[in-house]
Amino acid sequence: MIPYFQTEGCTLYHTDVLEADIPSSSIDLVVTSPPYNVGIEYSSYEDSKALDEYLEFSRSWLTRCWEWLKPDGRICINVALDTTTPTPFSLGATMTTLAQEVGFRYQSTVVWYKQNLQKRTAWGSWLSASAPYVMAPVEVIILLCKERWQKLSKGVSDITPEEFKAWTNGFWSFNPESRTRIGHPAPFPIELPKRCIRLFSYVGDTVLDPFAGSGTTLIVAHALNRNVIGLEIDRGYCDLSVKRFNRYLLSRQLSLDLDFDFLQSEYSDTDLVSA
Repeated sequence: MIPYFQTEGCTLYHTDVLEADIPSSSIDLVVTSPPYNVGIEYSSYEDSKALDEYLEFSRSWLTRCWEWLKPDGRICINVALDTTTPTPFSLGATMTTLAQEVGFRYQSTVVWYKQNLQKRTAWGSWLSASAPYVMAPVEVIILLCKERWQKLSKGVSDITPEEFKAWTNGFWSFNPESRTRIGHPAPFPIELPKRCIRLFSYVGDTVLDPFAGSGTTLIVAHALNRNVIGLEIDRGYCDLSVKRFNRYLLSRQLSLDLDFDFLQSEYSDTDLVSA
């Protein structure tokens, strides 16, 4: 494969995850959020597949990630707990089952409280037991490993005692990312890959995001001194990732005290939305 973008410690490929050529047993950690099949308008992916087709697609990309991971490799899969499109469907449970059928070993699940319950607009049968809708303002991050959860090698961890105690509690609470601010229909916030990468990988490990989207995992992994690989099927989103990554590199050159608050505010201007 020819990189679409490459710099020291970071490589982005414009390719389909099902066609990517990554060496087997070369990845330490996968952090990703695959399509949910809920009709999001991506530029180069149909997000309203028939259920059987979606499940087969999910099985296929999970199989590829299993092959790419090292024996002690981990995967963090961010998906909705459940969906209502086109009918009620337990996405988190189904994705967990598919991953185990592929060969992954289940470890645990983080519940991410997205703090946006006030945005709900559907109650079903209002004030009636006829057909009320229950909507949980949460998503899940499914944690699995390839062959064993304990790392085989020794390495340097950069997580603080306070972060370790807070993040090993499987209930995470932080806001989602703004679609309009980033310019992508389904971005996830910096906080999600930051926690997964610091908690489940060593400094210098190789991180993969097979659905790189707007490039958040690339930026965070590089900022945390990991090697990172991104796969993205859409050229426009690749361009957005490159633009965001170059802005991050510039900010790193200009700031001797780079932190994630700065990274979050750094992407708020409108030229990123129009990328």
